[in-house]
Amino acid sequence: MSGTVELAEGFRDEIVALRRALHQVPEYDLALPKTQQLILDALEGLPLEITLGKELSSVTAVLRGGRGPGPVVLLRGDMDALPVTERVDVPYVSQHPGMMHACGHDLHVAGLVGAAKILSAMRAELAGDVVFMFQPGEETSGGAPIMIREGVLDAAGRRADAAYGLHVGAAVQPLGMWSSKPGAFMAAADQLHVRVVGEGTHGATPYRGKDPIPVACEMVTALQTMITRQFDVFDPVVLTVGRIAGGTKENIIPDDVHFDATVRTFSEETRTKVQKAATQLVESMAAAHGLTVEVDYHLGYPVTVNNTEEYLFARQTIVDLFGPDRFRERPNPRCGAEDMSYVLNEVPGVYLNISACASPNPDTAADNHSPLATFDDSILPDAAALLAELAVRRLTRGLT
Repeated sequence: MSGTVELAEGFRDEIVALRRALHQVPEYDLALPKTQQLILDALEGLPLEITLGKELSSVTAVLRGGRGPGPVVLLRGDMDALPVTERVDVPYVSQHPGMMHACGHDLHVAGLVGAAKILSAMRAELAGDVVFMFQPGEETSGGAPIMIREGVLDAAGRRADAAYGLHVGAAVQPLGMWSSKPGAFMAAADQLHVRVVGEGTHGATPYRGKDPIPVACEMVTALQTMITRQFDVFDPVVLTVGRIAGGTKENIIPDDVHFDATVRTFSEETRTKVQKAATQLVESMAAAHGLTVEVDYHLGYPVTVNNTEEYLFARQTIVDLFGPDRFRERPNPRCGAEDMSYVLNEVPGVYLNISACASPNPDTAADNHSPLATFDDSILPDAAALLAELAVRRLTRGLT
């Protein structure tokens, strides 16, 4: 058995208790003072150089290896919760009304703390330095680029050579199953906001105004046709209009109609193309009907891309620690988005999933973001051990 796995088992009770404490105080976006304090308390006494964020409640901790200086490995865990009212009956249920760790970030924090404890115990044999990145704001405004701007990638005094992170799942895969894939792993997530501007009038005399409602409806359907006819099915685009609003009464034609869409892509080339094509389409359709349109195409998180070499290294590490039956390579990328993408744009690395599904039937279990999402924290030692083992092996590899 690997030394990291043995050490992780020794820390099991501590990191499970931490996860359950975190679960009770979910906090949102970039300001997470209670979460930050729990992390600082858990790291107290470890040989770490700790820096707190200026624009957000982040924690950056650096561990100097006893055989360094050498390479630098960054390990990342996100900290924030969601505005969801928890409906799970557990003793450690959320104590913050309307807030819940529905995406499992409490497990991410506990797993990363566990890795810090393991690596601190192994400090003398580390051939380089490790940066622990505790990051707020993954679910909202993107804490990763803020932490990058504040210097997390260079926290050890030199740029990180590799970066690793993991995400737990509440459904789909059986408990303890690891998964990932090389290349594009998660989508870019952008937003299309459209305001179709016409001229309001009485519903009985539409010719006396410019009705924006049918034009907006045409735009929604035309955007779907655009996807199927202008984009390669093997470099997919998902465009979903999730909101459309306009008007106040059935017999009044309104001045304007708004609709909002999420756009998911898996390559920067297609991402750029769909931005141009969608904007051009709605502008042309508005003009054809004698209306005007206001378009705001907002670029969100970029594509999360796993470095192929680092992916193969991480996969082999999982197989070595837990056996070949504990890993599945995903055939396709995921349509969800992640701001770990900003880190992987700067530093080669890999993002991994591990199932924390508490149900015997993953296919019917409530998934992440559900008020019924349930995470089995028995996987925490495995998560901590893998993060630590990746760091140990990657630092050792840097000696050759």
